[in-house]
Amino acid sequence: MTAAAGTTPLEDRVGHYYQMDDTYLVGREKVREFARAVQDYHPAHWDVAAAQKLGYSGLVAPLTFTSAPAMACNQKMFEQVVVGYDMYLQTEEVFEQHRPIVEGDELTIDVELTSVRRIAGRDLITVTNTFTDTAGEVVHTLHTTVVGVGSDEVDPAIRPAVANVIMHGINMLGTDLSGVTYEKAVRPEGERRIAQSGLTRTPATPSFDDVQAGDELPVQITRLSRGDLVNYAGVSGDANPLHWDENVAKLAGQEDVLAHGMLTMGLGASYGTSWTGDPGSVTRYAVRLSQPAIVPATGTEIEYTGKIKSLDPESRSGVVLVGAKSGGRKIFGLATLNVRFS
Repeated sequence: MTAAAGTTPLEDRVGHYYQMDDTYLVGREKVREFARAVQDYHPAHWDVAAAQKLGYSGLVAPLTFTSAPAMACNQKMFEQVVVGYDMYLQTEEVFEQHRPIVEGDELTIDVELTSVRRIAGRDLITVTNTFTDTAGEVVHTLHTTVVGVGSDEVDPAIRPAVANVIMHGINMLGTDLSGVTYEKAVRPEGERRIAQSGLTRTPATPSFDDVQAGDELPVQITRLSRGDLVNYAGVSGDANPLHWDENVAKLAGQEDVLAHGMLTMGLGASYGTSWTGDPGSVTRYAVRLSQPAIVPATGTEIEYTGKIKSLDPESRSGVVLVGAKSGGRKIFGLATLNVRFS
């Protein structure tokens, strides 16, 4: 397949689509496991009675829970469709929670290459995951944007180093597709129904009448150790040794092991929903990363802050800015939570 005039071969692959081979059944212990990994101790993630008291049928999955099944589904995209890079660096994530995901949900997961942009000599690649329940309603949409890093930008010693330490069954070094003819598959036509039940339920949040633009959320300090990173790697399926092997991290040009960007986002979501009091109150969470959080052998701390940016009286909702700093460095470039108030 040759590229159209004025486009790159990768740009011509935008729209490539496939579906997860099987459905994903949300298990009660998986919800608790993920909540523990992102240090989210809201009772609705742990206690069925507490979740039911808020109007849910069972335990509620944390906001960023979808990143775990998406990681497994997207592996094929980055092995067979988005090729030609030695490394991918996460730069932006958008979670759209149409309704909260709860234990027992059986989800179909779609994967689509939705955007390729070239900015400042780098390719920004966006993959979108759509999560649909058995009623045929889209309950969650996840947009992941990464930067593709070529072989000319990394130490050539990183490939054998990764090969020596990576977990069995995980391929981060790409697939040899030389001689294989690429065939583009596109999403079947048809209208997608977005779940509306999340908007009809009144969340157990602060009253809209009791908040004002400019109000600040309490500061929260979260501690991360290397053990937290290893645990998150196992729970999320993100086995990249940048997050637990000092040698690989330094070969990649980093001063030390890095916290997963998705982990720092999960901690930020936990910070936000602990303030709102209801995991289902957030309809959208968008984070643009600016710097990684470095985690030395002695561990590190992340300071989370929040401020109400704006309020909409008609929908009784608002936008909350979330800040995150670690080691004196700002790790969130821009992060916003769209919150529904009671």
